[in-house]
Formats: sequence, structure tokens, C-alpha cells
Amino acid sequence: MDVEFEIPGPGQWSLDRSHFPGGTTPIMQSLLHQSIENAFREQWPLRGIPAETMSVAFVNGFMYSRLRPLVLADRPSSQPPPTFLLKILTRIHPEFRKRTKAAKKTLTTSPTRAVIQEWHEEIRPRFTSVNLNFQDADLSLLDDEDLTNHFNSVLTHLRFSMKEHFRLHNFDLGPLGMLLLESKKWGLEGPEVLEALVGASPSTKAPRESLFKIKTLLEKDGVIPETLEDVKRSPTASAELEAYLKNHGSVLYAGYDLDTPTLKESPEILLTTILAATDSTSNSNRPLEIAAQLRERVPTNERLRFDEILHDAREAMDLRDDNGPITVEWPCGLLRLAMLEISKRLKSSAQILEESHIFCLTDTEITSLLTAGTGPSSDEISEREKNRIQQKLLDPPLTLGPPETPPPIDALPAPLATTVSMVQVVINELGMDGTQESNSSEHLTGVGIGEKTVIGIARVAENAEEAMSRLQPGEILVTRATSPAYNLVLTIVGGLITAEGGAMSHAAVLSRELEIPAVIGIAKVMTSIKDGDIVEIDSLRNSVTIKTKRSESN
Repeated sequence: MDVEFEIPGPGQWSLDRSHFPGGTTPIMQSLLHQSIENAFREQWPLRGIPAETMSVAFVNGFMYSRLRPLVLADRPSSQPPPTFLLKILTRIHPEFRKRTKAAKKTLTTSPTRAVIQEWHEEIRPRFTSVNLNFQDADLSLLDDEDLTNHFNSVLTHLRFSMKEHFRLHNFDLGPLGMLLLESKKWGLEGPEVLEALVGASPSTKAPRESLFKIKTLLEKDGVIPETLEDVKRSPTASAELEAYLKNHGSVLYAGYDLDTPTLKESPEILLTTILAATDSTSNSNRPLEIAAQLRERVPTNERLRFDEILHDAREAMDLRDDNGPITVEWPCGLLRLAMLEISKRLKSSAQILEESHIFCLTDTEITSLLTAGTGPSSDEISEREKNRIQQKLLDPPLTLGPPETPPPIDALPAPLATTVSMVQVVINELGMDGTQESNSSEHLTGVGIGEKTVIGIARVAENAEEAMSRLQPGEILVTRATSPAYNLVLTIVGGLITAEGGAMSHAAVLSRELEIPAVIGIAKVMTSIKDGDIVEIDSLRNSVTIKTKRSESN
């Protein structure tokens, strides 16, 4: 498939393949464009970020983004003015003056603390309640009109919740950025500082703990299930499973897009994770010990400051991990289930040829086909879906458009310089600014997580669904990047290797929390390691070694 990737607008656009690996559904494209741009456009003036918003564009089904400059955002890329002139402009330009004032307020008042409290006391319970109400509906009993109303209501809820998701990211990443920025001044490296955040996110371990409890109850009752239905032979395990499915069954587990399955659609996957579940109990004192050691390296007069920002970062870490499943993956799963019910009806009336074709339609096309029988033909829809699937196989460029040179930090007023530096250090530790280059085809280097060495069979997978279909407990997962959609997958792996990401990426965070040996951000790992190779992960040395090639082991 010979496809040209056209530049979507002025400036340079960066690929985001870790969240949306291609062939993104039309509804999701619309949701992301609205939620990301609107959330950041509203929040950044209040937080003192000297940029207009994050622009999002989809090119051949792949997501690209660009920071829109605060002024002259649509002019062709060029070198910034001289530093002395920028110093003058950023101090007299009305919008820069407003952002400077907002940045100073953000840095002195720590608004994240109030938002975290609001999340736990009001926002999370409210979203959970709405999700459960939609989940309780028996879609098969609804007539076409009521099903249409249900679909539109869930979509409206998702639009709001997804915007809230990105709004909250303005608060959870700020304290993490401040911790990393200040620690750098004290000579502390990002990866070692992040070790002090282990255990700060109960929501990360909660699903694994529930699965292990189910397994323990089954063993206590002497039940060895071959199917998920067999779990019901243990009344206590059955009750625990029901509670788990209530909170996780309608959540997308293999990706963010609507064409990825919910857990309730994959009972065999859930059973596998139950049987492979292990005790997540770890040394809870270890992060405290690490924090104490780091504190000793901080100048004496700065140690109270270290304590304060470390506390705020730990609180923010929990918000970051708890946010996505509630505001995105669960509402997306609910919308998917509504779309699947509609697809059954559209297929039965021959308006679509396959139920999966529902995912190449817009929301207005779906409702029009269901209620009025008008819209694109089944042949047109089939061709669209064929093209969408082919898009997933493309190799998109990492960037589109000429480079944009950011203004030097020292040209900005001090509060803006701090907020920009916080953003930059977060981007660096998330691994969004590039990945490590490998030394050779057999000895690969990245960011090591943990202190263990493990040897095992490599399973190479592009996404969580593919991983779960082939991965055996204890094997080493090799993938491009992970997202919260991989949380279930990572409960059974023996080790993790990714092509993308940094010390603060999802893969790194979850590896720390679940004590999974990992090396993150090896640029060429998806081609260097073949499925079935025997590999060694040495977390302390930040390295992966291919011990035996698949052809040699056969």
C-alpha cells in the first residue's frame, strides 16, 4: 500500500503510536481532536503554560500532535528571534504577561492538592456511578430508538469524560515534573528518584490483588476451573469475580480504541490471568529507604523542600494511574458494547456485511443507518474497513514537517522558564523525545527497571490483544510501548522490553509497581528480537542480550 503522509499543517508534527497504533476509528479521531485541544486550550492559560494548545491530526489513521505556539502559531517554521529580543517580547506581550502571572500563581499555590482531593471525593465517584448506570442497561431489550438514545447518551458522556481526562493530566504531571526538575538540580537522576514513588498508586495494584484473591479462594475450595463459568463452583470466588467484573468487565483491556475488546468479551483471557496471578505483596519499606537515601544527598537547607515535592509527586502518581480507566477505558468500553449491539442489527438488515464494519462509521452515520436506514452502502462501508485495516500495516514517519526551534529557556521570565522546564523534563522521562540507539544487533540498551536478571522466551506483540492471545505466563513480552490497556497483560509476564518510553512511561511505572524486570526504550527492539528468541534482561545494566535465536532453539 503506497501511501503518502501529508503534513497536516504548519510546523512539525510528532507521531503517537503507543496509544493509537494506526487505523484509528472515525469516532475516536473526533473524540481525541475535541478533547485534547479543548482541554489544553482551557487549562494552559490557567497553569501558565506558554503555548496555545496541543493540536491533534490524523494522517492515514495515525495520530500526530503539535504544540501550538502562543503567538503566530500558523506561520511557517522558522528560527526564533534573537534572545535579547525575545526577552523584551515575552515581557511586554499581553498574553505572555498573563501566562507569567498564572505560572507564578501555580508554582506558589500548588493547585494539584485540591484537585486530587476533588478526584477522590467527587469526580471519581460521579464518573463511576454514571458508568455503572450505563453498564446496567440490557441492550438486547432496547428497541432501535431506545438503543440509539443509549448510544448517543454514552457518546455524550464519553466526550465529557475524555476532556476531563486530559484536564486532570494538567495536575498529575505537574508535581512529577517539579520533582524531576528540582532533583536534577541536586544531582539526582530521574530513574532513581522515580523509584521513590513505588507504591504511591494503589489503583495500579488493585486489579492484580483482586485476581490473586479469586485464585486463593478457588484453591481454598479445591476448585480447578477450566472455564470462567467453572469459577461459580466456588461461592466465595464467584462473588469476588462478580465484583471484579462489575468494575472491570466493560473496560477496554487491549487498547484505547473502540475496535479493541472489553474484558467481558474475553472470558478465556480473564481465566488465564486469574490462574497466573501472584501475590503482589512487596517490601513496602523499600521506597521509604530509597527516599531517605536520596534525601541525604540533598543539601541540608533544601531537604524540607525535597520532602514536600516528593509527597506531592506520590499523590499525583495515584491520580495519573487512576484517571485513565475511569474516564477513558471504561466509557470507551461502554460505547463499544452499544456499537456491537447496533452492528448486530445492521448486519441482520444487510446494511453492513460484517459486524466489525461498525468501527469505520461516524456517530451520525450509525444513528442514521439504525433509525432511518440511510447512509453509506454496505459496499462502501466494506471498502472503508478494508482501508482502515490496511492502515495498521503502514510504517509511518516519526515526524511530519520541518523542525520548529523552541525559544531558549533563558529568554523567558522566571516563572515561565520553570513551567517549560517542567514540561521538558516530563517529556524526556516519558520517552517522548526519542529512544535509545542499540550498540549491536545482539546487545541492546535502554532504561533498566528493577534490580533483577531474568532469562526467558520472547513474545513479540504489537498490541495488548495480540500479546494476550499468545503470551504464556512467565514469558518476556516485547512490544512497542504499553498503556493502561496492558495492565492485565503485565500481571502474567516474566519480563518486559519496549521500543518506546522512558523512566516515567507507563511501562516503567507498572514494571516498578509489579516488580517486573524490564528494559524500556530500545529503538530497534521490534526488529532485533524475533518471536521465540531466548533473551536475558539485566535491569541493573540497562541491557537486553539475545542468548539464543529462534532458529537455533528449534
